[in-house]
Order: sequence, then C-alpha cells, then structure tokens
Amino acid sequence: MRVGIIGGGTIARLFIEHIKRGDLGEAEVVAIVGRSAQSRGKPLAAEHGIAFVTGIGGLLDTRPDVVVEAASHEAVRAFGEPLLEKGIAFIVLSCGAMGDDALRAKLEAAAQRSGALLYVPSGGIGGLDALKAACIAGVDEVTIAVTKPPAAWKGIAYVEKLGVDLAGLRETCVLFEGSAREGVPHFPANVNIAAVLSMAGIGFDRTRLKVVADPALKYNTHFIEIRGKTGNISIKLENVPAPENPKTAWLACYSALAALKLAQSPVRYGT
Repeated sequence: MRVGIIGGGTIARLFIEHIKRGDLGEAEVVAIVGRSAQSRGKPLAAEHGIAFVTGIGGLLDTRPDVVVEAASHEAVRAFGEPLLEKGIAFIVLSCGAMGDDALRAKLEAAAQRSGALLYVPSGGIGGLDALKAACIAGVDEVTIAVTKPPAAWKGIAYVEKLGVDLAGLRETCVLFEGSAREGVPHFPANVNIAAVLSMAGIGFDRTRLKVVADPALKYNTHFIEIRGKTGNISIKLENVPAPENPKTAWLACYSALAALKLAQSPVRYGT
C-alpha cells in the first residue's frame, strides 16, 4: 500500500513511525504534501527520505494507492475530487469541509464513478456504529458538546471576536450553541467530530452542537446524546490532547491510523 499524506504535523509523523515499524503490513509513505516549499512537512520528508510535493501533479507522480488528508478544509477542496477521480482512496480528517453540501456531493459522486474509497474516520469520538444503526429505525435528536481546556480555543478568529479572555477564565464558558451547520465552520480545526457525527447521523441542520471552554478540564471531553426509536444513547469521551497540538485529541490521530489499516482489509468488526 503506497500512502500519501497531506500535511506535515503530528499525524504525518505518527503514520511514518508506525509504518516504518511494520504495524500496517506492506505499506510505505511515498509522499508528504505541503502548501509550499516552506511547509514544515519538507524537513520531515527529508528526515525520512520521502518525496515532498506541493501540488496534485507531484502527488500523482508518486503513484499513491491511498491519500490521507491531515491538513485543512482547503486541502479537502483542492485534492479530494482529483484523487477520487483517479481511483485513489481518500481519507478525510478535516471533514468539517464537507459541511459544504456541494463539495460533499462532488466527492461522493467522484467516488461512485471511480469506485475509490472515500473514508471519514470517527476521529476523537465513538458510537457512530450505533448511531448509523439507530438512524435506520429513526432518530429524533442528536447533540454533541465539545468541551476543551481554554488553550485549545486560542487563535480562532470566531473566539477572538467574542472577546473571551481565555487565559483568565475561572469557570466554564459556552463559545457556541446551535446547529452543526452553523457551528462547524467557526472552528475548522477543533470540531470536525461534529461534522462526522452529522454525516453519519441526521445531518448538519438537525445535529445540535455546543462548544465549551472549561478551565477545570485536563482532557478534551465530549458528550454525545442520541434519542430515537431504538432507545437512548449517552456517550462521554475524555481524550488526551495530542502532545504537539492541544486542539487535537490523541485518539483522533490514532483513528486516522486505524482508518488506513482498515482501508484495504477484507475483514471488519463493527460498522
């Protein structure tokens, strides 16, 4: 399995380490994609003897079987459709971009035409298997509260406009409450889990999202509530933040690795 990675951060390094150890069987990273020659992915690629490229043409030249997007909403828009059209599996981590219905339709149509896999991992949450099963019977309500320490919400334009003193918080502060459709674009690197929950369940407009900064928290903590004909589901996840990026759960990084491992496996447990 020839793997391309868009992005040169924590997830790219994690992939390289596990693939070099043989944890994914016959796999190799053949390319790291960055926005420009100044991307932090360039020294990472050089360190491990991997090709570094900055565009779709260079990536295609490395002949990947699967490409993992671990960069940005913009990367999903730029790379998704061309890769899928070429029959290359595409694993999307910045799935908040797919709240754009037109983009999601393009990616799904390209995957249908070529037969390539379009895969959005669960990321830092669980329970999507139960949600998908419940939706067949009928689900009335899905809510998610994304609750993280204040440091995880630094540098976000929407939060800065609110005028919240994150460093000085002494109690919980609700940064957003509303539909996933409205909320996900405000937090492009922080609440992709609300996007995958919406796509696996009852959609962006009906899924309710609350975003909270809590100075008492050590872990990124998510609460999911599902109400429907098959019963009620309550899920709480306490995720250790990724060592180099407090905005991302360590579980989300490993979810990406598990997705790659599953991408070419004929055996699956759960849904």
